[in-house]
Amino acid sequence: MTETTVKPAFTDGSRLITEACVQAGASVFVGYPITPANLLYSYANRRYPVMLAAPDEITTLQWMSGYAALGMIPVTATAFPGYALMVESINMAMMMELPMVIILVQRLGPATGTATAGAQGDLNVVHGTVSGGFQLPTFCISNFDDCWQLSAKAVQTAAALRTPVILLTSKEMVMTQMSYDLSRLGPIEKATLPAFVGDHYLPYQANGSMVPGFLPLTQNRHQVRLTASTHNKAGILQNTTPEALDNTRRLKTKADEGTEVLYEYDEQAGAHTLVMAFDLTAQAAREAVLRLRAYGTKVSLLVPKTLFPLPARYVELAQQYTKVIVAEENLDGQYRRLLFGPYHDSRIMGVNAMGRMIKPEEIMEAAENNG
Repeated sequence: MTETTVKPAFTDGSRLITEACVQAGASVFVGYPITPANLLYSYANRRYPVMLAAPDEITTLQWMSGYAALGMIPVTATAFPGYALMVESINMAMMMELPMVIILVQRLGPATGTATAGAQGDLNVVHGTVSGGFQLPTFCISNFDDCWQLSAKAVQTAAALRTPVILLTSKEMVMTQMSYDLSRLGPIEKATLPAFVGDHYLPYQANGSMVPGFLPLTQNRHQVRLTASTHNKAGILQNTTPEALDNTRRLKTKADEGTEVLYEYDEQAGAHTLVMAFDLTAQAAREAVLRLRAYGTKVSLLVPKTLFPLPARYVELAQQYTKVIVAEENLDGQYRRLLFGPYHDSRIMGVNAMGRMIKPEEIMEAAENNG
């Protein structure tokens, strides 16, 4: 018998996210403080090898791009008002194929909204960040285990795919202190950039892997071009040449095929109802499903952890049920509409709240009323 050593701690998600990112290989944090991402900013100053306080969010992304061009993996943390200012630079970094992680801590909007109230209202913004229908790899934390595992996955994915990655969370997850067993934290694999090997270097030659080999600006063997406008394999600005358009199409294929689909699926045999929830609402959904089963109601649970690119797997699973309840803390069910369409069939229903967390009882009521 193996003796388990419990290591209890009273901590918050920000500490776990910070430590996981650093252990995965993120070596730079650049940020501009904003509520409710302040703890991530504060801990970064103590833990990252390099921490820079930028004068604003646009500068934050520009400095991150510079570090990424040197072969480092930078991280920042912000909320919607800051993210909105970053959008153009995120597009630039995506087109230049620069790895970085943007932690987006959701709070109640629109605009500056309420900085100290949580929300899950930035799904549409994240989904539409990149012009042209490209989706950035986006992972969403649903508990403290995810703070560790998905933060590392975000850094690893940013490096492997050479792309900006969004790590989505919300106010309560990163600011609320809870008891947690640190023995649950497993080892983290260091992220690695796809290195260029060969003699003839073209900055955007992918060689069938969808991800071009990387060379930092600090080496002197080859010329490195990083281009945000439409460009060919050599990184030279083009208009609409076939080679340049193929390169742009590759960016979509790279994200769609290269982003690992991560989710928690707790299937109960004989269940006709599926409850879906992400972020903090997944905690309420887990509690609701446990209590429903205790009362004899058969129900399955799906917690999406990879939100974008939109995984077809979630729709495939939902099609197995006669009722699907999507719980999310926003006005009208943003993820439900993105997954199933704005005019989805009556099997799909939402449980929504704005300005407060969703209670397990609300999910239970929806399941029982429709089950």
